[in-house]
Amino acid sequence: MRTYPPLHTFGLLGFPLGHSFSARYFAEKFAREGISAEYLNFECASLADFRIRMEGEYPHLRGFNVTIPHKQAIMPLLDDLAPEAAAIGAVNVVCVERRADGSTRWVGHNSDYIGFERSLRPLLQPCDTDALVLGTGGASKAVLYSLARLGISAHPVSRSRREGVMAYEDLTPEIMQRCSVVVNCTPLGMSPRVDACPALPYELLGPQHLLYDLVYNPAETLFLRKGSECGARTKNGAEMLERQALAAWEMWCAGTPILNNQP
Repeated sequence: MRTYPPLHTFGLLGFPLGHSFSARYFAEKFAREGISAEYLNFECASLADFRIRMEGEYPHLRGFNVTIPHKQAIMPLLDDLAPEAAAIGAVNVVCVERRADGSTRWVGHNSDYIGFERSLRPLLQPCDTDALVLGTGGASKAVLYSLARLGISAHPVSRSRREGVMAYEDLTPEIMQRCSVVVNCTPLGMSPRVDACPALPYELLGPQHLLYDLVYNPAETLFLRKGSECGARTKNGAEMLERQALAAWEMWCAGTPILNNQP
């Protein structure tokens, strides 16, 4: 049987990448649905000549996901931003539009907020009116945007206190009582460093709390386990990851259809 090269190229930009959920997810999707496409890992520590290299080496590039540490660093390389990505201030999806003259237009989007919002909404209870957001990186920006859309007051927390951001030592019993939702947007607890967790006063947690960890490997981080031991509701980032990947695919398909058949 004659084989043909993939008609479309997608991928994941980040550093380091290691084991990629996205590569596995999209490879399985392409095989299951008969889509003539490939999904590659673009592991880059620096973005100095990234766009030039990508356009030279991948003539069929349709789009790519962006992960740590490039969700903000990618923005100067883009031609335009979707309104949501501009409001969030971080990009995790890039759509590559190809013009008739052969040039490209790179547009930044954000599907993190979609994945988080769709995953969190069914878990919320009437008491969930305030949230603590642990970390201040690109992922936390999408979480803050989603919480605002859900009508939840969000309070960023980091290791160092600064304007608009609390430090962990600022988390009094009163604050912990009021903020029933706690979202970990840091990589603490991610494999292989599974013995790490944010420096929360875990003894102040109870059944009224909902702990959400954007980390999905391991399935139960130390952050979630400590919360569970106090009776808190818990959720890891696996569903968010799948939902944001599906949203990214919808963004890539919005301009022109993805061909499912070989020539």
